[in-house]
Amino acid sequence: MYSRIIAGTMTWGSWGKQLSKKEMIAMMNHCIENGISTFDHADIYGNYENESEFGNAFAESGIDRETLQLISKCGIQMTTGRDNKVKHYQYDKAYIIWSVEQSLQKLRTDYLDLLLLHRPSPLIQPDEVAQAVQTLLRDGKIKQFGVSNFTPSQIALIETSVPVTANQVEFSLTHVDCMYDGTFDDCLIEKRMAMAWSPLGSYFRENDEKKSRLAKILPKLEEKYGATTDQLLLAWLLKHPAKVHPVVGTTNRERLLKANKAIALNLELEDWFILLEASQGYRVP
Repeated sequence: MYSRIIAGTMTWGSWGKQLSKKEMIAMMNHCIENGISTFDHADIYGNYENESEFGNAFAESGIDRETLQLISKCGIQMTTGRDNKVKHYQYDKAYIIWSVEQSLQKLRTDYLDLLLLHRPSPLIQPDEVAQAVQTLLRDGKIKQFGVSNFTPSQIALIETSVPVTANQVEFSLTHVDCMYDGTFDDCLIEKRMAMAWSPLGSYFRENDEKKSRLAKILPKLEEKYGATTDQLLLAWLLKHPAKVHPVVGTTNRERLLKANKAIALNLELEDWFILLEASQGYRVP
């Protein structure tokens, strides 16, 4: 249903490349033509403006709605883009339904393929969430419901009232916590869709000891596999048995093509652990 590589739209608008309508249409078509049919949104992106910009482009693109999948998130209340005194989370029934209806209007679509609660709130009430989700499912406004950045126990809390089909978390070779804290065990056990935001991690952003260790290993593997660094970083992530879907945020067309080709890379077992060891700075126990 969802493409293995997901196009993240966070940087398409004012938080990044500020793509024009024409450029957004071209980017959508480029993704779909090359096997990337799922687009990841959140209401907050671009200070609550990205969905509108994407939706206006989509409406003029001529793309069949059934050829793509739209994911969006709700729950974060920011102090930019809205008149809030403090950043907070809101998950009452009325707000969740209102937020989804806003996303649908902005994205120029009748339904979301997947709705995610963006971040867990200490005040979340499972019954309120369930009532909203059940209403949205019944009315055909969402097809599936999931969460983002939730721990297994937080998901278990929600599931006292409503099933959770997906969890989107931070995961990369430089951020491996979810392999050890039960997050991906939970996805495997419960057959939840696992998604990874920031799948390239800090490798291209930081010049720290972790990067130095990885930089000694990666060139040898690039030669061995005939792959680029970003492809190897994705191939490492893709090997995990949770069948993780990386949310790739680049707007560079060539990088998107390379990301999709990384699906075909199959790292040998020892190479996978060599990279893990370089990332962590110590051998596995």
